[in-house]
Amino acid sequence: MDILKRGNESDKFTKIETESTTIPNDSDRSGSLIRRMKDSFKQSNLHVIPEDLENSEQTEQEKIQWKLASQPYQKVLSQRHLTMIAIGGTLGTGLFIGLGYSLASGPAALLIGFLLVGTSMFCVVQSAAELSCQFPVSGSYATHVSRFIDESVGFTVATNYALAWLISFPSELIGCALTISYWNQTVNPAVWVAIFYVFIMVLNLFGVRGFAETEFALSIIKVIAIFIFIIIGIVLIAGGGPNSTGYIGAKYWHDPGAFAKPVFKNLCNTFVSAAFSFGGSELVLLTSTESKNISAISRAAKGTFWRIAIFYITTVVIIGCLVPYNDPRLLSGSNSEDISASPFVIALSNTGSMGAKVSNFMNVVILVAVVSVCNSCVYASSRIIQALGASGQLPSVCSYMDRKGRPLVGIGISGAFGLLGFLVASKKEDEVFTWLFALCSISSFFTWFCICMSQIRFRMALKAQGRSNDEIAYKSILGVYGGILGCVLNALLIAGEIYVSAAPVGSPSSAEAFFEYCLSIPIMIVVYFAHRFYRRDWKHFYIKRSEIDLDTGCSVENLELFKAQREAEKQLIASKPFYYKIYRFWC
Repeated sequence: MDILKRGNESDKFTKIETESTTIPNDSDRSGSLIRRMKDSFKQSNLHVIPEDLENSEQTEQEKIQWKLASQPYQKVLSQRHLTMIAIGGTLGTGLFIGLGYSLASGPAALLIGFLLVGTSMFCVVQSAAELSCQFPVSGSYATHVSRFIDESVGFTVATNYALAWLISFPSELIGCALTISYWNQTVNPAVWVAIFYVFIMVLNLFGVRGFAETEFALSIIKVIAIFIFIIIGIVLIAGGGPNSTGYIGAKYWHDPGAFAKPVFKNLCNTFVSAAFSFGGSELVLLTSTESKNISAISRAAKGTFWRIAIFYITTVVIIGCLVPYNDPRLLSGSNSEDISASPFVIALSNTGSMGAKVSNFMNVVILVAVVSVCNSCVYASSRIIQALGASGQLPSVCSYMDRKGRPLVGIGISGAFGLLGFLVASKKEDEVFTWLFALCSISSFFTWFCICMSQIRFRMALKAQGRSNDEIAYKSILGVYGGILGCVLNALLIAGEIYVSAAPVGSPSSAEAFFEYCLSIPIMIVVYFAHRFYRRDWKHFYIKRSEIDLDTGCSVENLELFKAQREAEKQLIASKPFYYKIYRFWC
């Protein structure tokens, strides 16, 4: 136990401040406050490479990894922040509305599709957690690909990942406006876009604490809403509730059936919606450089299993029992924020006064979810842009960090993309965003594949360099096999998505329909070769296991102390009751 205490104390920073004995007057205070605010936007010089390191024999990649590990982010995120960010990252419009599109493929297809993508997502988060805890560097898993696979592959993954968040920001701003318009259609939607745009941008200028506290509050609302629906859903399935027609059970799994035909195509059709719903689950691991301690990251990652099991699989089963897949309202939504297409609203629409009020309740929940996604869009994209700038893969100005740990240029670029939200006033808005999202449509699966591959390469490098797995700060619950399974599943999901894009359900094949979902494939190929051409490196298409850097930026600096701390922690958990051991295994 003493070892644990000493280890924890060594992680704390002591800050010594001097205070003046002069009592400032009000004007001094206001002047000091304004001056401090102005100074906080000045560039931080804490991440400048020391001269002795610059002149050392370290390779260029080792210097880059040192720089990424030394970015002056503020480490303020605690366990409660990370837990709720992890939960909030998975609960958005993809679950509350997009679920209806997948349900039209049949409840069994919906369940299988979400189980496959959910299993893949669990493998991805575990793999990313292992790497993020071992190497808590700026950009996290987006920059780990460059470290463990190849720099050009890493650049392709990081730029596509950032682009996905950048494009989502204006789209979700439009979602905020359309959600508000449900109650008031007399105001131009562009006004609501402007209000939410300013709110989100100002919020992110409060730094990571502003982002985290907002996500904490919004996630609590979303979790409560899901639990309320699950309880009401179980009551309705059992035959309770107002205007009940009796026990429902699995009636809709028999009539109209569990699968819509053709079965395989409809199963593949659920992959896109499932990926959209699960997208953002990995966001919590991007916060590794701003977390107070590594254990908080690992525990948030462990909770992924429960989030998938409770918030998705349970919800999917209940929705499949309450709404028949041939209900025309599932595909009647005019846009991705139209609550009339929400299976939650449809499921409760026949419950008398409850059904009449549920639309307003769900609209509030959807608004909360959309604001949360907007917040995450700016946070995630700005951090990836900053990491790409710091690693030299984007202009160095993109790496700008102020004294409060805010990546201001990254936030500014996110804000520039956010202005596309004013396209809500254009009649071509839907068409524009259809093709904007086509730029990164299938890239989520590719990003997840590369995260799992990075973990596999990390384990292979340890073995090739004669290092022990005991050096790993946090081992994936699934081990290296989780990375392998994640790669296999994501490869199958990509293949299934290409197939259903080439031969869509219920409509003839066309180049336009194909590229709406697969345009990101040729774009990623172009980006990859353009970056390789820029590097002028056509000999090394991957980093050899023996050459992978396993030390720079590693969180385990004193191996013996780390092993002693881990052993002491195991003994502490072993002394606890059985239920606590089970809790700590999963949480």
